[in-house]
Amino acid sequence: MTPITSVEGRRLALSNLEKVLYPESGFTKGEVLHYYATVAQALLPHVHDRPVSFLRYPDGPDGQLFFTKNPPPGTPGWVKTVRVPRSEDQSAEQVVVADLATLMWAANLVVEFHTPQWTTDRPAVADRLVLDLDPGPTATAVECCAVALWLRERLAADGLEAYAKTSGSKGMHLAVALEPTASEQVSAYAKALAQEAENELPGLVVHRMAKALRPGKVFVDHSQNAAAKTTAAPYTLRARRLPTVSAPVSWAEVAGCREEGDPAAMVFLADEVVARLARDGDLFAPLTDPGRAGSLPGGGARTEGAS
Repeated sequence: MTPITSVEGRRLALSNLEKVLYPESGFTKGEVLHYYATVAQALLPHVHDRPVSFLRYPDGPDGQLFFTKNPPPGTPGWVKTVRVPRSEDQSAEQVVVADLATLMWAANLVVEFHTPQWTTDRPAVADRLVLDLDPGPTATAVECCAVALWLRERLAADGLEAYAKTSGSKGMHLAVALEPTASEQVSAYAKALAQEAENELPGLVVHRMAKALRPGKVFVDHSQNAAAKTTAAPYTLRARRLPTVSAPVSWAEVAGCREEGDPAAMVFLADEVVARLARDGDLFAPLTDPGRAGSLPGGGARTEGAS
């Protein structure tokens, strides 16, 4: 029989709890659910009022992967959905993970959580800037950390405070809280920043995705600031060989990884993230504080209708 549990008054059927999803570590579906329940207090503010895209891997990372922005078949009526634009003349429903019950329902599907840089009430008006640091062949998280530290200082010169997290794969993400700003403006600023990083660190950075340019370098992917793009949410599990997490890290840890030259320092498994939260709290919490939001240089931070 499928176990039935109650979460915040919602009845949930949780299936195949003993199923091993990460064979290398023996991490089971039940442990996936336990992980998400444990980190929910930290995770939920980062997906609050944001349409969620799901990467589903019900048979583990070695099975089929399904990326969808649409509510999955069988979505309960109590799960909040919102209609969001997909193009100039089209829109569609997407799930909003509004509470613990929705988080656990989604986790039972076995998912990564991905969100845009805007909230449901202001589509294409970003309150986040994101830079995805993706190492090319032979480069590692060590090179990503070096680039991240340069970008942190460059953003600070513009009055913007950056926060770092692992991607849960080989790279890193930098995030900045912004006053509501048109996604087009944020994208343009992010692209210019990536180009400047390449000019200043030509042996280390590339701002274009072309594979021929990337060996030994870090691709500073600015494209995820486009309104239609999404980024792995803080604390999401990733569909990788081990149950790695997109985990916030301190700048001291980033500097230590660069100095010690150990890319493993930027890899965190589910159990480690739970312990880190208990010890350090949510290192990404400032991103949810409106008082910490910055403005893009040149007075372009506020956009009409974004107040």
